[in-house]
Amino acid sequence: MNPRTTFNAPWGRSLKVMTGLSVLILVGIPAIGTFAGPHNNPIWIFGMIAMPLSILLIAALFTIRGYVLTMDALLIRRLVWNTRVGLSGLRSAEVVAEAMSGSIRTCGNGGMFCFAGKFSNNRLGSYRAFATDPNRSVVLKFSDRTIVVTPDQPDDFVARINQLSGKSPRTMGHFKTPSGSS
Repeated sequence: MNPRTTFNAPWGRSLKVMTGLSVLILVGIPAIGTFAGPHNNPIWIFGMIAMPLSILLIAALFTIRGYVLTMDALLIRRLVWNTRVGLSGLRSAEVVAEAMSGSIRTCGNGGMFCFAGKFSNNRLGSYRAFATDPNRSVVLKFSDRTIVVTPDQPDDFVARINQLSGKSPRTMGHFKTPSGSS
């Protein structure tokens, strides 16, 4: 039996709430725009109907559906494409449930269909996130960057990435479970 290489990306409560509110607003604006205002004004049509629906569609395309580990890469499964992260230079993989706490988004999406982009906090410094449930955070430290992903089974993900990279848990770093126990 082959160890698991595909992991789902379940949505945490914060992502569900933020996405729900965003969708409500971005669908509500066109609904209002359709029934109110000047229907023959192109600026009104663009601002009240086309723009909110375009934002919604573009954000939805960046949805993170899961993660696939290969021998040399991590593939982040999006709605219609994969984002590839090479695994060369991987120094450690660690489950850290609170890794994203206190983060500031410096560039990216902070909660509409995913948490993705560049973030920074005191614990990790500058990092890139491809996340859907911050409570399932796995921190991947490379020689030149830090990446946070949130697979459905963080401990299994770390074990599998260790196996694929040929590193033992001892050489990859100390692991913490989401509950904080070692």
